[in-house]
Amino acid sequence: MPKKKKKKSSNHYFTKDTENAIVQYVLTDDLDERTKLYVEHIQPAFNELVDKVVFTYKFTNLQNIEYLKDDCKFWLTTILSKFNPDNGAKAFSYFSVVTKNWFTHKAKKQTQKGKREINYDSMLFELDAVAASDHTKISNEEEEKEFWLFLLKEMDQWKQVPLKENEKKVLEAVEVLMKNIDEIEIFNKKAIYLYMREITGLNTKQIVTNLNKMRAKYKVFRQKWDNGDIK
Repeated sequence: MPKKKKKKSSNHYFTKDTENAIVQYVLTDDLDERTKLYVEHIQPAFNELVDKVVFTYKFTNLQNIEYLKDDCKFWLTTILSKFNPDNGAKAFSYFSVVTKNWFTHKAKKQTQKGKREINYDSMLFELDAVAASDHTKISNEEEEKEFWLFLLKEMDQWKQVPLKENEKKVLEAVEVLMKNIDEIEIFNKKAIYLYMREITGLNTKQIVTNLNKMRAKYKVFRQKWDNGDIK
């Protein structure tokens, strides 16, 4: 009697390495390690997981589905640290269920048209201090590298002044993001906020409040840079 062929795993994208990376993410408090684990192992799996859930459970007919998919991926990052490996559930099962529930909830609530956009106008440093894609007036790679180096040095000076706890958390999160610009592929406003919420443990309102305090310092630095006063 011929042997039955084993079914190929439908979650080949969510591997043992992914499971281990999530557990390690939950267990560590090191911000650099968390960022590395997320970017290299967890984010790709989350991206695929959301796409699979949307297709499998026929959420494709929801209004603004591409926006909702992105929103869900970002939301998964905010609850990532809540996963408890001691409960016995696999990360794949846990995040599959919560993803399906998230879209089910959205489907029930979707009685009016139009996507709900979060206002990111207050994003750090008008985004050009964080987003690698927004080069503003920096005209070549060498000058760009020099700009980031001098900005990081400038931010070290900002830490010499006594900061409130939340200010310190936001400043340190910005440094982590800046140092990992090359590794983080989806550097846009939504992604930046999501990373910062995960790193700091603060909500969006708290982050925006503290970014606005830093914005004034950045503007002074930027003006000096543009005027050639920083070398």
